[in-house]
Amino acid sequence: MRVSAKARMNRLFTNGGCLDVAVDHGVCNEPSFMVGLEDMPAVVDSLIAAGPDAIQMTYGQADLLQARPEKAKPALVMRIDMGNPYNALRHRVMWAELQNHDEPIIGALEMDAACVVVNLFMLPDEPDLFRQCVRNIARVRAACAKYGMPLMIEPLVMLPNQQRGGYQVDGDADKIVTLVRLASEMGADVIKADPTSDPDDFHRVVEAARCPVLVRGGGKEDLKAVLRKSARLMGQGARGMVYGRNIYQHDNPKAVVAALMAIIHGKASGDEAWDVYNRG
Repeated sequence: MRVSAKARMNRLFTNGGCLDVAVDHGVCNEPSFMVGLEDMPAVVDSLIAAGPDAIQMTYGQADLLQARPEKAKPALVMRIDMGNPYNALRHRVMWAELQNHDEPIIGALEMDAACVVVNLFMLPDEPDLFRQCVRNIARVRAACAKYGMPLMIEPLVMLPNQQRGGYQVDGDADKIVTLVRLASEMGADVIKADPTSDPDDFHRVVEAARCPVLVRGGGKEDLKAVLRKSARLMGQGARGMVYGRNIYQHDNPKAVVAALMAIIHGKASGDEAWDVYNRG
């Protein structure tokens, strides 16, 4: 007997919002992403203590969360694909693969995940990579419908590699909106979207999605600026964030989580969240 998608979504969106802390970077094969994730048991311990709504992990690390006995612990969001657009140098062959082709969400079911997440890469001059992602999503969508598993799609519009090098976001609102619309058309239950260059344009992304939108964090930035931008994006209709390096590479991840949770669940402004952080 399957668990309903609604029940899983309720685990993910506490009181209508979600802070999902992403620590699934081990599948990216990019050394800079691993700074702060060297000791995964300690990372998971610290995040459980910090109390976000969810932790985004891969199958091979998910036991660190799901083996814990606490009843009130973050929900599991499971990354079930991987690819190679993350490095500074462009690869001769670009690819995106599901981690299990035959039963793409079997690991998520085994680990009692609340949601699975899959990439939708849009890189200049890489049509085959895009096609691979579409095929992956189609396969996963069918499995999710069968077993009542919510599907988070991560549409990523990237700049040419030679322009900035390695997995750099193109914040053009028109491009992001178009790719988010495609993710919605493919049946996303949740969309993890990059912020638009002007945060005040982000309402267009929300309108195109027609499902809850979580903002992707990207690389580590000045925290005060991150909090202010996050509050502006929430004001445009975002339902939360999926942040990784801005949390786990910080000296005080628990205080950062508290500040972001204040924005998501307490409607705090960026400056109010900064005060929460400083009290943490």
